[in-house]
Amino acid sequence: MSSSKATQEFVPIKEVRNGIITLKSGGMRSILMVSSMNFALKSEDEQKAVIYQFQNFLNSLDFSIQILVQSRKLDIRPYVAILEERYGAQTNDLLKVQIREYIDFIKTLTSPPSSIMTKVFYVSIPYDPPTISIGGGMSSKLPFGPKQTAEKKNQTFEENRSQLEQRVSVVAQGLRSVGLRSEVLGTEELVEVFYKMFNPGETDKPMVAN
Repeated sequence: MSSSKATQEFVPIKEVRNGIITLKSGGMRSILMVSSMNFALKSEDEQKAVIYQFQNFLNSLDFSIQILVQSRKLDIRPYVAILEERYGAQTNDLLKVQIREYIDFIKTLTSPPSSIMTKVFYVSIPYDPPTISIGGGMSSKLPFGPKQTAEKKNQTFEENRSQLEQRVSVVAQGLRSVGLRSEVLGTEELVEVFYKMFNPGETDKPMVAN
């Protein structure tokens, strides 16, 4: 008889805490959201300079990173909802007509088959705490040992978080040298990113009124 497993069992994330992703394996991850660059509009010399700087940035790292480009359909509904509120509150008849025409234009512009896609760029920065031998050929992650107290676990978490933040600083500085801005995602932003990643069809569902 086949047994079904909850989706959560296939997700490697244990928790998201203070803007840090803790994996079930004990590893830690921090996510940077990175700005884009219109590479095609740059001159040939500028393009070569960007490539050279990016190459130097990658070669300067002594740890691995993951670069993710996420394409998603632009959800225009929150913006339209704001326009509808302003339409309802508007007392000037001429402005009401203009707002209604603008709302209809936005809906037509973003409706199939003219759906607008957006691209979001992320860099995942890892830190995997060292392991220690506990005998019998087994090993254990230092920060999550079974005999650690809650206070000790919190202290170890902060120590490993400091190590991870140092790596984040190195990556952010390297991206700045290329001309890219970056921002560390907080807890709520990380939850939103992963929710949309694991539930890609949610934006197609009707919005529920509050």
